[in-house]
Amino acid sequence: MFANLLCVLESGQWLYVSGVNGVGKTSLLRMVCGLACIEMGDILWNGQSIRTQRHAYHRDLCYLGHSNALQESMTVHENVAFRTALGGLSADPAQTRGVLARFGLAGRGHQLVRHLSQGQKRRVALCCLALSTARLWVLDEPYVAMDEAGIGLLAGLIANHLEGGGLAVLTSHQRVLIDNHAPHVLEIQPP
Repeated sequence: MFANLLCVLESGQWLYVSGVNGVGKTSLLRMVCGLACIEMGDILWNGQSIRTQRHAYHRDLCYLGHSNALQESMTVHENVAFRTALGGLSADPAQTRGVLARFGLAGRGHQLVRHLSQGQKRRVALCCLALSTARLWVLDEPYVAMDEAGIGLLAGLIANHLEGGGLAVLTSHQRVLIDNHAPHVLEIQPP
């Protein structure tokens, strides 16, 4: 499906994957994350196949898919602490409060996620992303359910990540502008 795909990203760069619904964007991102099998070729990280260094690669990877991967029966704080722990870190309470405030969720830390709007849930997921120390962010439709202010916050978050030497791969059906960071573009065409 993605034969002869070659993209080499360097620190501070990002790849924008575009195409119509159902063309395979999510499938490609799942392969990049090691969540789906690759029929041909390989994905390299630091010059080695991700298959031979799964643990090291996953420490360097933060994936945000279509769903927010939040536990609805847990509070906002519990979700952030859990997701941060999955990334091998412990959530610093002051830092968590700061990130929640930055994303418009101040005072909602003890609220159950099930009581949040879809946009607020997305913002909780973005808080987890903001606390991640992963070098590679793989974001599948990260702007889903985001209002204009949220879109600006996410664009700023990605720009800061890139300016710090991070990498990003993302899909979106919306026009994506990340400050002064021009993307590498991969447009997947239907068969």
